[in-house]
Amino acid sequence: MNTNSNAYTLIFTAIMVIVVSVLLVSVKMGTQDRQKANVKKEKMQNILSSVGITVSPDQAQSAFDKYIVEQIVIDAKGQLKNSEIKAFDVDVLKEYKSGLNSLYKNLNSDPSALTNALLEKNANYPLFKCKTDDGKLNYIIPLIGQGLWGPIWGYVALGEDKNTVTGTSFDHKTETPGLGAEIKETFFEEQWIGKQIFDGSGTFKSIKVVKGGAGSSNLHGVDAISGGTITSNGVSEMVERTLKIYEPFLKAS
Repeated sequence: MNTNSNAYTLIFTAIMVIVVSVLLVSVKMGTQDRQKANVKKEKMQNILSSVGITVSPDQAQSAFDKYIVEQIVIDAKGQLKNSEIKAFDVDVLKEYKSGLNSLYKNLNSDPSALTNALLEKNANYPLFKCKTDDGKLNYIIPLIGQGLWGPIWGYVALGEDKNTVTGTSFDHKTETPGLGAEIKETFFEEQWIGKQIFDGSGTFKSIKVVKGGAGSSNLHGVDAISGGTITSNGVSEMVERTLKIYEPFLKAS
């Protein structure tokens, strides 16, 4: 075959595309299990970090088994689900993006209708019970919401009173560096510690991210990120919407 012909060039290009594609698929298949394992370890690290437990990826599984003493899943009424699914296996981001987000937006002003819609969707709400080295029990609740540019997520840990925050862990995918992206920084996460989701009479108040500053005496507010108003509002919405689901469980258990 004439190596200078157009036909040779086309055939050679086609063969190379096929070879490279096969190699890429092979590499992806070969590393898939490792990728899943890394995602699992990172999730364990994030859950534990909400109560101040920092471990390496290699320590994640053993630390998770040590500190997480129980996993449960509740429904939209805050009732325990008789389900074989484990809290860890619930993909809150996947569920949120599969239709829950639109339900919250469309039915937020009608709590009863929203609850019924979530029950019909069979939405899962996981919770992790964590006992730290001081012997105290913490209730770790996963969060998922929407920031300025994409999803935001995290975990909030409540103490034995099921009211006082003992720690948080927030993260994002595409928020603006130096602005909304700072929700994952220590200075933002630490100010949640000691805040409360119920007032003195037991009424659910949640915790707001307050533009201009909440003040140290405000048990239900933290300072917003300067210049990150939309992301801060997203965190407020995410926390309130999620914890509201857990309210019946936290009050009854």
